[in-house]
This record gives sequence, C-alpha cells and structure tokens, in this order.
Amino acid sequence: MELPLPSPVPRDARRTVSVLAFDGMAPFELGCVVEIFGLPRPELDLPWYELAVCAESPADLRVAGGLTMRAPYGLEAFAAADTVIVPGVPDVRDEVSPGVVAALRTAHGRGARVVSICSGAFALAAAGLLDGREATTHWRYAELLQRRFPSVRVNPDVLYVDGGDVLTSAGSAAGLDLLIHLVRGDHGAGVANTVARRLVIPPHRDGGQAQFVQAAVVPVEDDDAVARAMDWALNHLAEPITVAGLAGVARMSPRTFIRRFGRQTGTSPLRWVVSQRIAASLPLLESTAVPVEEVAAAVGFDSPATFRHHFTRAMRTSPSAYRRAFGA
Repeated sequence: MELPLPSPVPRDARRTVSVLAFDGMAPFELGCVVEIFGLPRPELDLPWYELAVCAESPADLRVAGGLTMRAPYGLEAFAAADTVIVPGVPDVRDEVSPGVVAALRTAHGRGARVVSICSGAFALAAAGLLDGREATTHWRYAELLQRRFPSVRVNPDVLYVDGGDVLTSAGSAAGLDLLIHLVRGDHGAGVANTVARRLVIPPHRDGGQAQFVQAAVVPVEDDDAVARAMDWALNHLAEPITVAGLAGVARMSPRTFIRRFGRQTGTSPLRWVVSQRIAASLPLLESTAVPVEEVAAAVGFDSPATFRHHFTRAMRTSPSAYRRAFGA
C-alpha cells in the first residue's frame, strides 16, 4: 500500500525530494540521492529535506548485485515533490515508460526542479524537457543521446549542466557533484561544504568528464608524499604556490611530482590548487562583505582579474553574481 505523500512545504523551501527506483537499477546512484537528501543532518541547524523513494510499480524491484527492494511511493508522489530526480533508465536504447514520461511532464509543469543522473537524461529527453537545451550524460551514452534526441544540445565534456529548472549530470559519481550543487543553491556554500565533508568528497570539482574517458586506473603509491604536499598547500593557499614548491614539500623532483600527482588525482597540481582556492572563496563571498579584490588576495590569486577568470570558468558565474545569489 502506498504511503501518504510527503508533507506539503512552501514552494521556495524546496524541501521535498523524490527519486525514481526501477527494476534492474544499480544501487549507487539511488544511494547518492538517499545519502544527500534522506539522512538526518543533526549537525545543521535547519530543516532538512524530506525524501520519497518512488517506483512505477508496487512490486519488488531487482537491484544489481542480487538485491531486491520495494519503494514505498508511486508515481503520484514522484511527480508531487519540489525536486524530482531520475538516477538512470533501465536501458538507454528502449523507450521510456509512458507513466514516467507523464509524471516528469506533470512535475515540470507544476514548477518542480527536474534532475537526472547519468542515463536518467534519456528519461528527461523522452519527456521533451531537454528540447533546445544543453544537457549531459555519461560520456559512453552522449553520442546515443544526441542521435536519439537531436533537439538536445549534448555536452559530453562537463560534470553537470544547471539549466535552472532542469539539471543533468554525467556518469554516476558526477551525480554527487550535482547533488552537492543543489544543496549549495538551496542552503549556501557553508552547508554544502559541511555535507561534502561528511561524505569525504570535495565540495566542488574542477574540470569535466573528458578527463575520465577510457582512463587507465593506476595504483596509488604507498607513500603519502603527494598527500603531504596537498595538505601543505591547503594551509598556505594565500601564499604563492608553485609546482617546484610542492615538489619540494613532497621531496621529489618537479617532473616526478607532476607525474605522481596526476596519477593519484587525475589532474595537474596547479589546476588542483586553483580549484581549492575557488572552494575557499565561496564562504567569503557568501558570508562576508569583503570586496572581491580582497577575497581574491585572501585565497591566493595574484590579481582580481585572474580570480574572476578562474571562478567564472569553474562556477559558470562571476564572483559578484555568486555573492548576489548566495550572500547572507
């Protein structure tokens, strides 16, 4: 028997979240949504989200790995939430269920925020919600999504695309990036950073999914020299940081350090430093009235212009616009 719908809340609170479970699904993407929106957050002094796990059928669902589960809510609750999330589709080559398509159109029509993770973009596209929009999906499916839905502007190089009322993310782990982005938009950088720390993930990742395409998995070195250099950098962000300086902390030659850093992190040392400086600037922009020029200096950028360039490239908005949107 289906449970009652989640409690109604004011539209601007965006507190109710629904996620679609389906037969044959992988548990990771669903687990990400549950982890972000379904767990209590006693460390945060604010009302948290109400999550409804939904399915088209009340029957038991097979989950990859030999598990079974039964969702307590149906498509009516799925379409009724403030934020509606599709974590994937059973088969990217099959037609999406008419019931799911109708629920997505209903949700979007009443003003819900509609979100997809990985192959879930195929469901949003089938509902017509991506027509004329930029969207992303897992790099393996990008060409197929473009071929099946030519009116969608598929961008295979980004971790997620925020279209305001419709948001899409790339492969599985990129879903976490998008979900943290949603929390940041709803509650600000401080809350998003707290949730990210609890998950032991960065609050913001620079770059796109192109860096992961057919990338070989390389074992992490047994020593912690790179980690030691990263820890040093985090404590000296306001100071000039060079590859030679980081290599010195790690007691390596610059060439060896760059190679090992890339192998262990998937990015370059200086690109990582830039991303950490941007992350450090978010609380300053949100909770203080310090001029942007002083924020740039406080987190280690050599000029406001350099800060604005990197911030806009990473966050897709300017520091001033971010402050207007998320400032206290």
